[in-house]
Amino acid sequence: MATTADLRNGLVIHYNHDLFQVTEFQHVKPGKGNAFVRTKLKSLTSGKVLDNTFSSGATILPVRVERHKFQFLYKDEVGFNFMNSETFDQVLIDEKLITNADLMKDGQEVEILINTETEAALLCELPPFVELEVTYAEPGLKGDTTNSPKKSVEVETGARIMVPLFIEEGQKIKVDTRTYDYVERVKS
Repeated sequence: MATTADLRNGLVIHYNHDLFQVTEFQHVKPGKGNAFVRTKLKSLTSGKVLDNTFSSGATILPVRVERHKFQFLYKDEVGFNFMNSETFDQVLIDEKLITNADLMKDGQEVEILINTETEAALLCELPPFVELEVTYAEPGLKGDTTNSPKKSVEVETGARIMVPLFIEEGQKIKVDTRTYDYVERVKS
């Protein structure tokens, strides 16, 4: 058993007959009344995010999870196949458990959260930044420079990213996997 004082980002808790990961939390002490903790919880089964308020000191049920490094092997009609980097065991994961699956390329290192009680995979997270090659980019228009213009390009995984006009086909770019934002060009 734990209390709301033990809440932190990334903690997995059992709440309303489901498993949730805490994505944000804020302890609030109003001038009048009791303190409370405002949270954003992401369901690990459906992916939905819900806002919830716990009274300060309320009991929560944390779930023991472990993070393991896996390597993405391939995708088939059943799901995504990964290999554990230490034991070489292969795991099949459904697409809904993977955050931003369209930014993942073959051989990509990922972290998979595994419930230690049931040995079931809960969530697959990509690293914060990935380097991808641009496979299709329309030419940028000269002179169109108002308000930092952007254009849409397609990367090697098939995802579409908004980038500055000077990015061309064949270049490698760094992409933030949490927001799909262009970060920088990768120097070869």
